[in-house]
Amino acid sequence: MNDDATKVEWNEWGERAFDVAQQTGKPLLLSLVTSWSADCNAMDAATYGEPRIAANVNDGFVPVRVDADRNPQIRERYNMGGFPSTVFLTPQGRVLTGATFLGSEGFRGILDKVRETWDAKGEDAGSVPRALRDAKPPGGAIDDRIEEHMVEQLLAAYDDEFGGWGSDMKFPLPRTIEFALVRARDQATRTLDAIQTHLLDTYGGGFYRYARNRNWGGPVREKLTEENAALVRAFARGYRYTGDESYRNSAEDTIEYLTTDLWTGDAFAASQGGNEGYYTLEPTEREEADAPPIDETVFADRNGLAVDALLTFAAYTDDERATRYAERARDHVVDELVDGGEVTHYRDGDESGPSGLLVDQAHVLSALTTSWQVRGEAGPAREIADWTIENLRHESGAFYDGQTGELGLLDSPLFPLDTSVELADTLLDLAVLTGEDHYRNVAHDAIAAFGNAADRMGIEVAHYAATAARLRAPEAIEVGTPAGTDLHRAALRLADHDTVVVPDAAGLEDTARHQTDGTVTGTADSPAALEELLTSET
Repeated sequence: MNDDATKVEWNEWGERAFDVAQQTGKPLLLSLVTSWSADCNAMDAATYGEPRIAANVNDGFVPVRVDADRNPQIRERYNMGGFPSTVFLTPQGRVLTGATFLGSEGFRGILDKVRETWDAKGEDAGSVPRALRDAKPPGGAIDDRIEEHMVEQLLAAYDDEFGGWGSDMKFPLPRTIEFALVRARDQATRTLDAIQTHLLDTYGGGFYRYARNRNWGGPVREKLTEENAALVRAFARGYRYTGDESYRNSAEDTIEYLTTDLWTGDAFAASQGGNEGYYTLEPTEREEADAPPIDETVFADRNGLAVDALLTFAAYTDDERATRYAERARDHVVDELVDGGEVTHYRDGDESGPSGLLVDQAHVLSALTTSWQVRGEAGPAREIADWTIENLRHESGAFYDGQTGELGLLDSPLFPLDTSVELADTLLDLAVLTGEDHYRNVAHDAIAAFGNAADRMGIEVAHYAATAARLRAPEAIEVGTPAGTDLHRAALRLADHDTVVVPDAAGLEDTARHQTDGTVTGTADSPAALEELLTSET
């Protein structure tokens, strides 16, 4: 985005903008943008840069611009399905209407319709999205049917011709791939093959966001840290289950991109823009051209995902580069963004982002439980988990996305399914690592809070079914040696990705013990014996 390219007099999100709207009786125009979106830049130039449109907006509306990456709670309540999101609001912050990218002609038309609606109905024309109106999650039981339903969804949505799921645009869906790796492996591997063929930037490194076409053609070329991290982990899992060296290479190449182009010196930057013209140049021409800009903001949630992914890759490969950069990013986030278990979204000079958001709490906690398993270094994992449970947990067992505010739809609670599942999955890891059943009980309740909606879930939330399955019978390999020993490294390489590895476990004296739901299924005193034990069970 480039505010200088527009002629609109943007306001910041805050009391002043809402007060002006109330006093003048004007609707608000919320422009929800990101630094990486090519469409945001295009709309700034073609629409908001057009003098007559800008004058119309400035005279008839209170224009507000919000960076969606820096304000997750606003993003989740007002996102129209992509960026830019163009949302017209009443002075109370209720939604009149909205869209994503709008060219000048489409924008003129919607301006006229909004004015007509507002003049005719006023505040009564505003609405609250259903996710906020019916905020309380639909609780229900956790049973075998949840996993069975998701496997059925995989089979129904899979594209046999081109790989991936769906019949239109193709998204990588890394968590769905991980679910399929142990339940529909051919689907998972064909999808990994398609992703590395069509979405991997083989020259500059990193994965593009998604493909516009069913056959994986027409890549949308922004590169986001969270999506690249999730794909590193998915390809690492693919390598662990199949031994396919191409999967290892794709993960390794992406780690190089993350630790060079997206490395700030302290941790991982947020994203790189998606200039189509640049990425379609020949390699020699790219050398001479200016690369798309990088947003160097260090976000807690993105770095949590990256640390988790790099350490997962290191668990299977002993990769020193992945380990070194993961530890540096982890330590930076813990030192700069964690205080007493509460995580701050980002800090940029004197500017601090919001604190205590579920997305940050969950992903930083996940990074620390993975660090505990792979490096034997827990950091403030317990403190973050305890703060989250104390401050963000609803009586239903679900988790709020953060504390509610006073402006617009921020006054309404939101219980995000995907982030709640991430937290529950990580709390289950923590229960095994600490031996404290309390964390498992909290994880169970968080999944059960959505149980009555499980039969309506699609493959995009396959992680829900995977976590529900884990809760019924969590597996662990306890290793009676410190992290980094041969026995511990063997446990990391051999464990299924749903199995928690506990290094330096008390009372085992140089042996490893496999458990399912607390029942010991066998012990081993060497890597070879452990491999025999685990392979004989499968």
